[in-house]
Amino acid sequence: MLTGTIFHALPGSSSEGESFKQPYTIEESFAVKQISDPQTSPDGTWIAYTVGAPNFEQNQVISHIWIVSSHPGSKPRQLTTGEKGESRPRWSPDGEWIAFTTTRSGSSQIWAMPAFGGEAVQISDLSTGAKNHIWSPKGNMLAFVSDVYPDCEDDEANKKKKEEIKTSGVAAKVIDQLLYRHWAEWRDGKRTHLFTIPFNPQNPAIEKAKDLTPGNYDAPPFSLGGPTLYAFSPDGKEIAYTRGADPSVEAWSTNASVWLVSVERGEAQNLTAENKGWNGSPIFSPDGNTIAYRSQEKDGYESDIFRLFLYDRKTGTTREYFSDDPLSAQDLLWVESDLYVATDNPGSATVKIEKRDAPFRSAYLIPAFREGLFSCLSASRDGKVIVALCQSLNRAPEIYRMEFEEFSTEKGKILRSAKERSNQWKMTQLTHTNDAFFASHEMPSFESITYKGAQDKDIQAWLVKPPGFDRKKKYPFLLWIHGGPQRAWTGDFSGRWNPLLYAAAGYVVMMPNPHGSTCFGHEFTAQISGDWAGACYEDVMKAADWAVAEGLADPEKMGAAGGSFGGYMVNWLLGHTDRFKAFVSHAGVYNLESMYGVTEELWFPEWDLKGTPWDDPEGLYAKFSPHKFAARFKTPTLVIHGELDFRVPVAEGFQLFTALQRQGVPSRLLYYPDEGHWITKPKNSKLWNETVLGWFDRYVK
Repeated sequence: MLTGTIFHALPGSSSEGESFKQPYTIEESFAVKQISDPQTSPDGTWIAYTVGAPNFEQNQVISHIWIVSSHPGSKPRQLTTGEKGESRPRWSPDGEWIAFTTTRSGSSQIWAMPAFGGEAVQISDLSTGAKNHIWSPKGNMLAFVSDVYPDCEDDEANKKKKEEIKTSGVAAKVIDQLLYRHWAEWRDGKRTHLFTIPFNPQNPAIEKAKDLTPGNYDAPPFSLGGPTLYAFSPDGKEIAYTRGADPSVEAWSTNASVWLVSVERGEAQNLTAENKGWNGSPIFSPDGNTIAYRSQEKDGYESDIFRLFLYDRKTGTTREYFSDDPLSAQDLLWVESDLYVATDNPGSATVKIEKRDAPFRSAYLIPAFREGLFSCLSASRDGKVIVALCQSLNRAPEIYRMEFEEFSTEKGKILRSAKERSNQWKMTQLTHTNDAFFASHEMPSFESITYKGAQDKDIQAWLVKPPGFDRKKKYPFLLWIHGGPQRAWTGDFSGRWNPLLYAAAGYVVMMPNPHGSTCFGHEFTAQISGDWAGACYEDVMKAADWAVAEGLADPEKMGAAGGSFGGYMVNWLLGHTDRFKAFVSHAGVYNLESMYGVTEELWFPEWDLKGTPWDDPEGLYAKFSPHKFAARFKTPTLVIHGELDFRVPVAEGFQLFTALQRQGVPSRLLYYPDEGHWITKPKNSKLWNETVLGWFDRYVK
């Protein structure tokens, strides 16, 4: 019997048993439009957002800006059509302008266009580019970031230095300290700085930008997601921002601080100096008296829980806002007297939104919506219109309007006490960009299940099933292992690791969230540190056991795939089990000792593997390294790696492929000279899925 709770379908999504005309294939999947970044106009009347689609001629995803009414039933309208595409639409405070980012002038710059008709005007023109802009509350300036040489005093100096490097004819790099490259780029001595630039709505034009965070620091630092790392005060006179760790320790420290700087004078103050962990994503209360921010306690632990803190500007004191749930704060949105917080949903890999009373005198929270995956919260100035992206595993994101309703069982009376009142979200879909596509294609179905894993813990997993799934039939089975390891399969619609393509091809795909996954409490997440191939490995193996015991999986037709840490686990499986017929290892860690010496974020292995390789030569680096068990490799394996992957450098994939080839194990290397940790280009993505699916069809089916 299947165990667990079936995941509730989103409004407008399909249910199992419905019949559609066209199969969902690799080629067809590129027709799904990518909806993102919804932004509510100040008066709540309109929503600006982006729609992305792959352009195979340019070999990249091109996005354009659209607009739709916040009232259901209206027809969306496309605002931009530039060949290079546009992104990050942001409304001016008066709702008359939309600022956006584009490379139409040759480099990434900020442009602005009248929201309801008129030509776009270029606003920035830095030689180092501009991105991630926000408006000041009065609309007289914008803040943005640019990667600059910290020893250059202005843009002319930056431009001159770039030209000197370009014309020198020397490609060599002189490096004096670590973190000289990061994820997929060489830093080349540059730092990310925060700038402001004036804006005159009567005569918009390119203006001179001002560097608010000069010096040899990243301010703000690199971010993989979450709220913007800086914000204007309500009066527009100050900006709170995140500053990264001291350059001398930034390769092994996650320390970051919230700073406050005067826009006019440029004087900065560290507000969180006492906490040595990560502090950032500041937002101001509407009255400007309080700054809320996310904080991690432990330096060097990037997966520590994100707690919510409040800085009182009048007293200079800081206190934690807590709840009974040990949840990580993700998105933050402060509207009038309410603070909305998107957090992990304990017990399932979804996200819930909470509404918390702004006085924060009580420590209760109001659970709002616990089904579905929500992101990108945006609200009108008065808070009456709140929108978010909402998606599920087999439905691409669309924009929904979310209305928070208080109600009482006593007719006509609203109960105001914390213990008596109840509430709910009313959801209304505003965009229907992909409805026709999903209505005309035969889509796989999915559900959330639980099974018993290591330490007798309930392990949640997603089960993705072929169209026309027959409970009495056994299917070829694929086990997908997520990266991180402190991440999760959250039930989102993925354009990269897309299980629907494989279910549509006849496989049952199981996506477990083993020990180390987020969304199931911090203790569950923290367990994997120091135990990479322990409880997590047991959970993965028991997922396969469960599928066989339930009669879903043909035990003679099983494969497994994973990327990053998921690739590591595939590499570990290679040396510890023969039950799978084929593996796919994408950007997988293979040799823990060599990995330490070539990766960039040293805090990660030093925390999870408890030190450096030389601290204990016989310790965790040796105990949990897949390369130590290469003599046992027998299973056909597809190895995938990108040259620009500095997180898990390409030599890890090369070493694995060498070990397989040298021992005569059927193997193939898919090498991308132009990709990093993720495969982002449409042609490369198409090749990825064709190669992976072909590999499994050859050895599993």
